[in-house]
Amino acid sequence: MAYTTIDDPSEYFHTQLYAGDASGNAQNITNDANAGDFKPDWLWIKERTSTSNHMVMDSSRAGDYNRIMPNKSDTEITSDPAVLPLTDGFSVADSDGGLNQASQTYVAWQWKVNGGTTETAVTESGNNPANVRQTNTDAGFSIITYTGTGATGTIAHGLGVTPEWILFKARAGTENWPNYHVSTGNTHAVDLNRTVAEQDNDALFNDTSPTSSVFTVGSDSAINADGVAYVCYCFAPIQGYSKFGSFVGNGNTNGPFIYLGFKPAWILYKRATDGTNNWGLIDNKRDTHNPCIRAFSVNLNNAIGEQSANGAGDMLSNGWKIGASAGSRNANGVQYIYIAFAESPFVTSTGVPTTAR
Repeated sequence: MAYTTIDDPSEYFHTQLYAGDASGNAQNITNDANAGDFKPDWLWIKERTSTSNHMVMDSSRAGDYNRIMPNKSDTEITSDPAVLPLTDGFSVADSDGGLNQASQTYVAWQWKVNGGTTETAVTESGNNPANVRQTNTDAGFSIITYTGTGATGTIAHGLGVTPEWILFKARAGTENWPNYHVSTGNTHAVDLNRTVAEQDNDALFNDTSPTSSVFTVGSDSAINADGVAYVCYCFAPIQGYSKFGSFVGNGNTNGPFIYLGFKPAWILYKRATDGTNNWGLIDNKRDTHNPCIRAFSVNLNNAIGEQSANGAGDMLSNGWKIGASAGSRNANGVQYIYIAFAESPFVTSTGVPTTAR
């Protein structure tokens, strides 16, 4: 039986719920006492009930948590930082509708890398973009900022193993959010901000898969335009903590079981091979028991709040069980991709099984 190397996933990933401050003042959001103590390096916030944008921030880009919106192609927001990092959470600005509005509730998903400490900058070399990264090999996560060259090149990710999910965004201009996902491979990609299925685009990754040391960027403007600044979030799977894969739907309310090797805390999924369906996102804090029914459609431009997604599935001690025949997550014979992070490993490093949900 496979054992994990991370006994407490909350040291690297945590979901925090909070309410907007009715006083209209800035407020500090401190993570729950049972969560690992860390300053989030990648922070994703969404208002739960109203039409506000998803907000993504990180500790690698210049400025204090400049915001970009994964449901849109818009440029990053650099004026008046609305979020500031804390040693065990974050601070949200006063009366910001998407982050701290009275009578509204919010969810914040947080990942740890290296506390904002970046490694020595790498200068441009030939067609290889200049870049700066921060890396956590234990959690299989690096954040990389780079400047495009407009020609195919490579970027070192620092993980020491091959990444299986890389999310890209141009920081200027109106570009989509292309994903490299191990299940769609080096010839296809899906955009986080759109409903379309995987697209064949040689100019994204130059039909080249990542290696244990580098990933390839082609000449597409969404990933490598000359002189444009980019950020990418790069993940490698860690046994018992994170997994990136795919499943084929059966069109039945008794849907597929996806073995993860852990009890999931957060799952992002998308119909990949055909159709125009939304991305779905579920977690274990908005749904504290099975079945999971509170889902976000990450890509929607109108940024609606969480929706009832009956049959989004059960989060079990060792994986995810689909419970509906909806086209967005279980059409017969259709491939879906997923990205999952753990609440607890199925088996700890000392061989102790996790408890059932």
